[in-house]
Amino acid sequence: MKSKKTYAVFGLGRYGTAVARELVDNGMEVIAVDIDQRIVNDASAYLPVCKCADVTDAEVISRLGIGNIDTVIVCMANSLEASVMAVTLCKEAGVESVIAKCANEMHQKILLRVGADQVVFPENESGIRLAKNLLSSGFIDMISLSSDVSVVEIGVKDEWCGKNLIELNLRKKYGFNIIAIKKGENVDVSINPERPLDAESSLIVIANTAKLGKLK
Repeated sequence: MKSKKTYAVFGLGRYGTAVARELVDNGMEVIAVDIDQRIVNDASAYLPVCKCADVTDAEVISRLGIGNIDTVIVCMANSLEASVMAVTLCKEAGVESVIAKCANEMHQKILLRVGADQVVFPENESGIRLAKNLLSSGFIDMISLSSDVSVVEIGVKDEWCGKNLIELNLRKKYGFNIIAIKKGENVDVSINPERPLDAESSLIVIANTAKLGKLK
C-alpha cells in the first residue's frame, strides 16, 4: 500500500510548473513531463523527476508508468488535440483522477467528454491553489489568504451529522472559526449553533493552514 499519493504533471508552462512545484515542496512524489528539452533542463533544478517526452504517445505513457499514478494534471491548454490525447491515454492506462487545464468552455466540454475528471480554467484558478486543494484531500475548496491563514470549505463528516455546533465544539477541537454554512447554492452567514448539521451541508471556515491536517 502506497504511503502517499503520486502525481504527474504534463506541460511545464507557468501553470503546470506552479502545480508541480507546490506539490514537490509539500513532499509529494511528482513526475513532471514536457516535450521541450530546454524547459525540462530548466525545471530539473527544482523538480526532482523531470522527463522530456511526448505524452500523446501510448508507448510513452506506458514507459513512464503513468498507469500507476494516482492523479495526472494535464496542463497543455494551448493544444486541445494534445490535451485530448493525453487525457484519453491516461484514462485508458487506468489513472484514477485526470485533471485538465482548458482554454474555454468548448474545450471544457470536449475534455470532460473524453474522460477528464475535472477541468480548470487558468484565469479562474491558480496552479498553486489547485495543488493546495489536491494536498488537502477531503476539503471541497481552499483559498489561501496568506501563508498562514486559509478559507476552507469542509464537507460535514459522518460523525458530525445530527449534532449541532455547540455539541461538536469544533473551534476548540480544530482551532478554526466557522463563518458560514453552505447547502446547495445557499450560503447562510447567520449561523444557528443549535441547528443539527446534515450530510448535504458544508462548513466554510477560516483556519490556520498548518492545523488543517487535523481534519484529514
